[in-house]
Amino acid sequence: MNTKYFFLLPVTAVIMASCGGQKNSKAEKEKQLQQLKTDKAKYVEDINKKIAALEQELGTNDSARIKDVVITPVEATLFEHYIDVQGAVDARENVNVSARVPGVITNIAVKEGQAVTKGQMLAQVDDQVLRATIAELHTQLDLANTLFLKQQNLWNQKIGSEVQYLNAKSNKESLERRLATMQDQLAQTKIISPITGTVDAVIAKLGDNAAPGMPAFRVVNASNLKVTASVAEAYAGLVKTGGAVVLNFPDISKEIRTIIGFASRTIDPLSRTINVEVPLKPDATLRPNMIAQLKIIDYSAPGAIVIPVGIIQYAAGKPYVMVAQEQNGKIVAMRRDIQLGRTYNDKAEVKSGLQKGDKIVTIGFQGLNDNDLIKS
Repeated sequence: MNTKYFFLLPVTAVIMASCGGQKNSKAEKEKQLQQLKTDKAKYVEDINKKIAALEQELGTNDSARIKDVVITPVEATLFEHYIDVQGAVDARENVNVSARVPGVITNIAVKEGQAVTKGQMLAQVDDQVLRATIAELHTQLDLANTLFLKQQNLWNQKIGSEVQYLNAKSNKESLERRLATMQDQLAQTKIISPITGTVDAVIAKLGDNAAPGMPAFRVVNASNLKVTASVAEAYAGLVKTGGAVVLNFPDISKEIRTIIGFASRTIDPLSRTINVEVPLKPDATLRPNMIAQLKIIDYSAPGAIVIPVGIIQYAAGKPYVMVAQEQNGKIVAMRRDIQLGRTYNDKAEVKSGLQKGDKIVTIGFQGLNDNDLIKS
């Protein structure tokens, strides 16, 4: 009996509450609705706080997931592709000077570093015998001249024979030719400079035996220099006279942009190369035999999009880069497929996929995925 009353009481209370709720006014219902909304907001706020706390403890909140990277804006610039060749500086007038006649060197008239002009004497080969012979010829020629004048005078007076006159004339002219020859030989005992320049080396020494073909001096015209190089046959069609080239002299940290002065049309049958010459303007810092690196320009693209080769990644054989984009007030990483043109050293030309102003991730791009949060 008691149990029945225990269960009936709550049901009765619910029925009475329901009947009483129907009598509530509209204002009370609105008040109840507002209270429920307030309770819901507090409940959601409390839940969010607990989620944030747990994420921070577990390292899964947005701040922990943001990756530090370096972002670089894309710019349009000049892209050039080069053929790299090593050459050397050479003088167009770089002459080894030797004696024209054999003999002992009796005098050296110049020293290393001295400026000389064309035709200037550098050294003297012993000419004592020649001078003695010339002196003897002068004596003989004086007598021959005297005899010739006498015979000519007699012949003009129709005295004497024509044979005597002709013999006197022939003897005189023969001695004159011999004297001229000996004077030429005397001139050849002087070692002279064939060009205007600077004495780069004095090889001969006083008392040395000089001989034709044996270098005694080296004279260089340092104001008329060129760079020479050999280019492989494979690039022969790309190297032309008048083509652009960049010269780099690593020993003096100097770079010159100029043009090719000469590119041979014939391929050397032994080395399978062509010869290239690049003229140089007078420069006191350049020396013959100095190493020169030639970067022959075979492709040029002004206003190209150029990126470092090292930031390019590949998926299924296709290149892509990671770019930074703003989404909902946050910076995220996005994969951008690109089409590559030519590459040179650490630079690559991008034909499509990027444009000026795009921001690419240049450091920290490894392991980035689409929509990863990033900061720079």
